[in-house]
Amino acid sequence: MSSGFGKLWGLGLGPGDPELVTVKAARVISQADVIAFHSARHGKSISRGIAAPYMREGQLEEHLVYPVTTETTDHPGGYQGAIDDFYTAAAARLAEHLEAGRSVALLAAGDPLFYSSYMHMHKRLADRFDTEIVPGITSVSAASAALGTPLVEGEQVLTVLPGTLPAEELTRRLRDTDAAAILKLGRTYPEVHRALRDSGRLADAHYVERASTTAQRVLSAADAAAEKVPYFAIAVVPGADPHPHTPAQPTSGEVTVVGLGPGAADWTTPEVRRVLAEATDLVGYVTYLDRVPHRPGQRRHASDNRVEAERATMALDLAKRGARVAVVSSGDPGVFAMAAAVLEVAAQDEWRDVPVRVLPGLTAANAVASRVGAPLGHDYAVISLSDRLKPWDVVAQRISAVAAADMAIAVYNPASKSRTWQVASMRDLLLEHRSAETPVVLGRDVGGPTESVRVVRLGDLDPADVDMRTLLIIGASTTAVVDTSEGVRVFTSRRYPDRAAAPSP
Repeated sequence: MSSGFGKLWGLGLGPGDPELVTVKAARVISQADVIAFHSARHGKSISRGIAAPYMREGQLEEHLVYPVTTETTDHPGGYQGAIDDFYTAAAARLAEHLEAGRSVALLAAGDPLFYSSYMHMHKRLADRFDTEIVPGITSVSAASAALGTPLVEGEQVLTVLPGTLPAEELTRRLRDTDAAAILKLGRTYPEVHRALRDSGRLADAHYVERASTTAQRVLSAADAAAEKVPYFAIAVVPGADPHPHTPAQPTSGEVTVVGLGPGAADWTTPEVRRVLAEATDLVGYVTYLDRVPHRPGQRRHASDNRVEAERATMALDLAKRGARVAVVSSGDPGVFAMAAAVLEVAAQDEWRDVPVRVLPGLTAANAVASRVGAPLGHDYAVISLSDRLKPWDVVAQRISAVAAADMAIAVYNPASKSRTWQVASMRDLLLEHRSAETPVVLGRDVGGPTESVRVVRLGDLDPADVDMRTLLIIGASTTAVVDTSEGVRVFTSRRYPDRAAAPSP
């Protein structure tokens, strides 16, 4: 480097409030020969506005205008090609000043090496000219101050994420960290909101816009209007308090029995997500608990699928001692799931003062039906083939009664490793009342990674094709199958032939 060259300063100006500019940065601004700053094509530079109180009359200014920000470009190299050419040209402009012996203060909102354009100039100029970086307060620190909330404590981990990541990757990283700050919002906010929701972090997330400025806004992340989120906003998920206040006397807890839906994360309702996020304890079958995102400080109580009463007792006992307990079911908790088990135990005198709520979920029957159309479009019955809690004679009697009543039937728990004969017995009972041509929908792992849905004739139903993860829908006499270019559609008409002309009530 030549001693006759000027010096390049990378100046961090902080998040927006001119009073948060460091003493050193203010001094360098006032003494520099050239003040350089970036802006979009509208020409307004946030960093120039922050530095203005410290600038002196007569200083040279280099206004570096991005050729593109979020719009499209006809550059042959696309967006990245246009930006790379811009940085090369901008570095050449600054180099001319430095070679002439002039000092250049390149302004950067926040910190120069934290998601800043300064780093692109640094890479192109630092090996040729004397360079010094003055760090600045980041937007993450400013947002934390605006919230008045610690981001991390003790051994907690803070993850800083760009909102430009795919929603699935944001979701994964949010699940795996204690605390997070998500930058680069603006157009990305709908996907960021989805990632916060899917990771179970939305209830604890905050939205801070233009931190430290007179235009600062602080909201719950759930309340931010996606269409109005600017680029200079940040979503913050603080770490859980590692030392929460423990009241001298147990507070009033509660049990909420929730349904996750049959498989896909999008089928879990927002109401259920909120309860899961706010719960101190989760109780449930281990396979279902694994579908719930992990949250720092939240306790999990997993068990086998066959100990429903014990699981209910545990949940009620935890709530009696002040815990907010979510009992987790797949599908809807009131359909062959935990709601009845919890309420049955809660009816005992020991637990009658414990509040119990039940939140609905999308049922497996409705999910399977939707994949082929509307096979449950008219009256239908729901039957479990499991004889673990009721004798097979009762199951058989109900199958025959519903078959004779000519209703569609949603069949839960059709088989397991130890129960393999019930499907054939059910088929034979149904054939006493139904045609062998009756359509049967076999939906397996619907909403899950191995989903499959097929339609067969009742007479061709093979028990070997059915396992515990399969739900069956048996059609009625009015159930029709239609072949289309998009596949098979199945629906059960709401009208019987002799009522076809009658008006709908």
